[in-house]
This record gives sequence, structure tokens and C-alpha cells, in this order.
Amino acid sequence: MSDAGVVRYAVTDIGPVSQKAASAYAKWIENGCHASMDYLARYPEQRDNPALLLENARSMICGAVPYPAPRDLPPMNAKIASYAVGSDYHEVVRKQLEAVALQIRQALGGETRVCVDTAPLRERYWAMRSGLGFIGRNNHLIIPGLGSCFFLGEILTTSPLMPSDTANQPRDCGKCRRCVEACPTGALSDSDAVDARRCLSYLTIEHRGDFPSGTDLHDRLYGCDICAAVCPHNLAAPVMPLLPELQLRPALASLTVEEAAEMDQQAFSSLFSHSAIKRTKLAGLRRNALSILLHPQNNESQS
Repeated sequence: MSDAGVVRYAVTDIGPVSQKAASAYAKWIENGCHASMDYLARYPEQRDNPALLLENARSMICGAVPYPAPRDLPPMNAKIASYAVGSDYHEVVRKQLEAVALQIRQALGGETRVCVDTAPLRERYWAMRSGLGFIGRNNHLIIPGLGSCFFLGEILTTSPLMPSDTANQPRDCGKCRRCVEACPTGALSDSDAVDARRCLSYLTIEHRGDFPSGTDLHDRLYGCDICAAVCPHNLAAPVMPLLPELQLRPALASLTVEEAAEMDQQAFSSLFSHSAIKRTKLAGLRRNALSILLHPQNNESQS
């Protein structure tokens, strides 16, 4: 798995999610905390039971592929979430895990399915259930000793695999509330659920159209790393080896907010080819940049 860029993985049997987890997710949707991300409410049966994603599925491998930690990036003119400074993780991680899935089929037979943040699969829940890590108060999957700056990917297989040992795994953040206290918009709370309607990542990436009145982007052009940057697990984590495709693109390091505000479609498509930043589209990126430029008094830089 290390050849695929995976620094840690764990295996679990496939079955329904716990009733507690299913109820908590349903309540999160009912309360509208998913904002306009309607896709998160679709396919509830599959979200509650990933066995429906692959006929006769028996096991799931949950893998973690690192991306640059905020502390390891050089100062950037425009604040872009560290996960998005390289090539699109959907493409990169899927390619790596498809190679592993092929090896599994060749060695054990059966069928496989690779999932990377596009299938109705509760990735963090299954990573926690497999013993890979625990879900922190900021809703990130935290791997003890390594932090949370990882892409998650899963391989479902019809071959029965030995589950990982989950004994003595940490399960919560204890009394730490650094992320809750640092979040400038109040998107985090002690309930361990994120209110996307307040989240800067949601607002700068998924939200379409004008911002709600009074919106303050806190100088964020695309995404937000504040809760990850203050997390003690990330501050103490070692520097992780990165796949070349996931390292910082030099052109992004020099991009300015002013350039983003004036960018045309040709420049956008060229600069963000095979980049996760295409998710926000040109209109969204320019909207974000203009909001920062028009309200500088409300956008104090935070690290």
C-alpha cells in the first residue's frame, strides 16, 4: 500500500452503520446543517449500509493518503486550503487505489470497488470503525501520531479479509476545544457536528450565488485550514511523504487575490487543470476574491 501513497490503512467487515451513527446523520440532515449540498441527503440506504455499493461485499480497506499540512506550506498570497494545492485528489487517489484493487483481484479473486469521496459512503465513519483513527471535534479523521491531513479512500471487496485490531484506539478529543475556539464563524461546536451554513470551506467552495448578508471570508479564497492548523495532533505530527501530484503547484504559491478577481475562463481552466479548485468554478472563485477585496476591514488574516 505504501507504493500507492498510503501511509496507514485498516480493514473492517462491511455491514450496516450503527443505529446511533445513522440517527445522528439523519438529524444533521433534518436540521439543514448540510446547507445546499443536497447530494448528502441522497441514497440514504447506501449510506447506512455500504454492502449495497458492491454485491456480496465482505470487507473494506480504508486508506490514508497525506496532503501538505498547513504548517508545511510556504506563505501564499491567496489563502487556499492545503488539500487543494496539488492535483485533484479524486483522480490521484483513485488511480493509486485502483492499482491496489487490481492486485487484490489477482491474488484473491472476486470483485472490488474503489471509492474516493464520490460514492454515498461515510468515509470518516468507516475509517474510525476500521481502527484507522477517530473523528475529531472538527469532524476530521484524526490518526493518532500522524494528524488529520489525509485524503481517505476505500476499497470494497467481495473477498473476506482479516479485520484490523481496534482495541485501545483513541475515540475522541478529550477536553480539547482549540478548533471550536479558533473557528471564526462558529461552524464548530461541542456537539462534534459541523454546521456547513457557517463553514468557510462550504461558503467558498460549495455555495453558489451571492453570499448571505454580512458574510466574512476571513481572507479565505478557497477552503479553510483554521481548525486543522490549530489541532494539537497536526502540530505534533511528522512531515509526511507526499505523492508528487499532491505537492504544491508553484503557480498557486504566487497567485494573488487581485489576479483571481480578474481571471477569465481561459486562465482559470489553464491554472486549475486537474485541480480540485475547479469545483468552485470561475464565478465562485471571482466572487470569493471580490468579497475579500471589497471588505478588507472584515478579512483579517488568520493562520
